Amino acid sequence: MIEVKNLVKRYGNHLAVDHLSFTLESGRIYGFLGPNGAGKSTTMNIMTGYIGATEGTVTINGHDIVKEPGEAKRCIGYLPELPPLYMDMKVGEYLYFAAKLKEIPAKEMEESVNQAAQMTGLTEVMNRLIKNLSKGYKQRVGLAQAILGMPEIIILDEPTVGLDPIQIIEIRSLMKELAKEHTVILSSHILAEISAVCDHILIISHGKLAASDTAENLLRQMDSSNKLDLIIKGEREAIEKELRTIIGVTNLNEHADEPDSYSCTVYTDGTEIRDDVFHLCAKRNWPIYEMKYSRANLEDVFMELTAENENEPEEEPASGKKFGRAKKAAAKEDNE
Repeated sequence: MIEVKNLVKRYGNHLAVDHLSFTLESGRIYGFLGPNGAGKSTTMNIMTGYIGATEGTVTINGHDIVKEPGEAKRCIGYLPELPPLYMDMKVGEYLYFAAKLKEIPAKEMEESVNQAAQMTGLTEVMNRLIKNLSKGYKQRVGLAQAILGMPEIIILDEPTVGLDPIQIIEIRSLMKELAKEHTVILSSHILAEISAVCDHILIISHGKLAASDTAENLLRQMDSSNKLDLIIKGEREAIEKELRTIIGVTNLNEHADEPDSYSCTVYTDGTEIRDDVFHLCAKRNWPIYEMKYSRANLEDVFMELTAENENEPEEEPASGKKFGRAKKAAAKEDNE
């Protein structure tokens, strides 16, 4: 459905997108993640034909976005982060205006506008001026123009910004419904939203593809997917020394000192160490004040893959391979 090959975008000496390549299939929801300045928005703008690439190609449903811009753009519905709204228009007027820009046939226009309004919950505000709407409803109007005509590809940049929790649930349901017949690309800084909605995740870092896989696979592939938060009463140096002897422990990150106790996060290679920690503390007569076990989440994956480390050698996108988390995670928390 979408094929991006060796995409490069330079702004003077700044390399915003660095030989980026990926392929997106139809009928799926793709999450597009990346920190500010990673090249994510630039890539989306190139995919929609808003700006041109320095090098590389983007093919939309068989049409080159540069050589066949009209045919390619007809396949795309796009909601930018700041919706392109005309505030002095009424909602209905704006949607009909957008339908004309999309060259929707006159005989199909009313049905298309009504369908988009109904799907986004705008039916009751069609005669209101856009400038008088809440931020959430303005976002809905932008989403309605994106899905007008039911294009094959729908690209949404932060679609739930400004919506209340109920509206967010409704928009997420709408995205899942659209994915049955469309390719949906969702850009969001809300990692929980990406995890809840998307079938596949692409993480961009420093203009490159850092990862391309399902959330489940990204989590499964992490070497150190387990960590243990501990508070143990006793001498700090002795406790730290003994914990490091436990098989499976890869790193320790000490927290702020607590009176007469040692607080830390223990990172492992996936080995279950809770029994060993218990028996060690029982043998040394060290009371355990807290033992909290947790697995890595999407935020951990995102933080690791987008960590700024200029000296790190280039690697292939994280798909079907493991990546060592413990050392980086410990360093990250030390810096915090």
